[in-house]
Amino acid sequence: MLLHAVNIPYLLYQRFLMEHSSFWQVVQMVAGVGGAFHWLALGFIALALILSALVPAERRRIRVATLLLLFSIFGVFFAAALVYYGSDPATSTAFRWVRWAALFILCVAIINIASVVIFDVLLGAVKLKPPRILRDLLIAFSYIIVAITLLSRSGVDLTGIVATSAVITAVVGFSLQDTLGNVMGGMALQMERTISVGDWVRVDQQEGRVVEIRWRQTSIETRNWDTVVIPNSVLMKGQVLLLARRTGAPRQHRQWVYFNVDFRFAPTDVIEAVVTALCAEPIENVASEPPPQCIVTDFKESYISYAVRYWLTDLALTDPTDSVVRQRIYFALRRAGIQLSIPAQTLFITEDDEHRRQRKRAEEIEQRVKTLQRVELFHTLTDDERRSLAERMTVAPFVRGEAMTRQGAVAHWLYIITEGDAEVRISADGNLSKHVATLHTGDFFGEMSLMTGEPRAATVIAQTDVECYRLDKKSFQDILQRRPEIAEDISHILARRRVELEAVRDGLNEEAKRNRMSHTQGDLLRRIRDFFTLN
Repeated sequence: MLLHAVNIPYLLYQRFLMEHSSFWQVVQMVAGVGGAFHWLALGFIALALILSALVPAERRRIRVATLLLLFSIFGVFFAAALVYYGSDPATSTAFRWVRWAALFILCVAIINIASVVIFDVLLGAVKLKPPRILRDLLIAFSYIIVAITLLSRSGVDLTGIVATSAVITAVVGFSLQDTLGNVMGGMALQMERTISVGDWVRVDQQEGRVVEIRWRQTSIETRNWDTVVIPNSVLMKGQVLLLARRTGAPRQHRQWVYFNVDFRFAPTDVIEAVVTALCAEPIENVASEPPPQCIVTDFKESYISYAVRYWLTDLALTDPTDSVVRQRIYFALRRAGIQLSIPAQTLFITEDDEHRRQRKRAEEIEQRVKTLQRVELFHTLTDDERRSLAERMTVAPFVRGEAMTRQGAVAHWLYIITEGDAEVRISADGNLSKHVATLHTGDFFGEMSLMTGEPRAATVIAQTDVECYRLDKKSFQDILQRRPEIAEDISHILARRRVELEAVRDGLNEEAKRNRMSHTQGDLLRRIRDFFTLN
């Protein structure tokens, strides 16, 4: 039953052919392909459907080719109808012109489909992408060859046409000099690949990415998402700057970020602080090679001018990347205690005296003491000892995404977070780092490096802008020298924190925890005494 249902359309088609066999024979005669006419038409349509799925970018061309095929079939049927109803194929001018027009339209459809097969499927399979203008030229040349061939076979004298076309060409060429200049410019640009789609260019005051090169003009999309249309003749005659394009080198464009610092700070200190911050943690869209540089650009009346030079990898993101670089510079200078300059003529009038300065300093110290009281490591210290540490602590801000410390680094200080969040990451055996914890306001890290001098056990990255205090070995050493017994209390706190983590990781029971606690505390106490020379 199913097989019978499938055969019904085919049987109806055969019946139609039998009833109209004489007309169908005329159609095959006009088409010149015998009994394969309908199969060729169906094959063409099937190929068009396959190409539409394989090459979505050329669907418009494929649809046009399919419509041309249908027009061609209509022309063949119309020419066949003329013959079927009495026109003589040998003498009928209408038949001859309709038939040759249908064949020309069919050839145009075939040429367009063939261009998709050759340029998009075959050449695309081997990663070759010829200039689009070359494709258009070959298609146009094919049209001309087909037209000349069909006109010649239809008996038209081409001598007069060639002579007339020469005169017309001269007149048109003289009147369309600018247009032809644009066309020739477009051909030269694409054939020589002077400018390619995707290039970043600067023409006069316009800067953007090339999105399209056509016969007459080139379209450039700016960073503001505006499209600038430039005649090709302008590109050929004028000066065009190709941004970030070097032969055999990655596309990188050098950016400059300027800032000013007061004369009181040495250029070597400024440059070291800025370069260290920029190179410590990779910045998105900033090339690692060549690395960012910081240079002195000029001496002004009341400040020194500096510039950071870095290589941008994505030219569409100049402003956002410049912003991130400026943030790194700002926070690096704050950590180093270096102030950005202000104009010399700026006058600040504020009531200030020694009493006010002392009061502000006392409030700051009191805030730091409260911060130290929340840190378990310093619970055994007296109020005076905590105040002594508070006076020696320094402010250390970090911008979001900046590395606060790196795994394996030797840094003999501790950080106490007063505002913001940070991510702790650990890498093992050279593998990618893995997130293990998140630090929040009030947390601290780096205690083992401060007390024993061991390298950092993890990398800490600022998840937000982070404000924190930094306490180094020198600030803590005086207290331990005066009261060495503190080392035992601190070693107990450090050992307990470490053993608690190991117990969770290794599943230790209470007895194993006590044994490891005793061993770990003894080892840490010895290392603290050695590090601070308490023996």
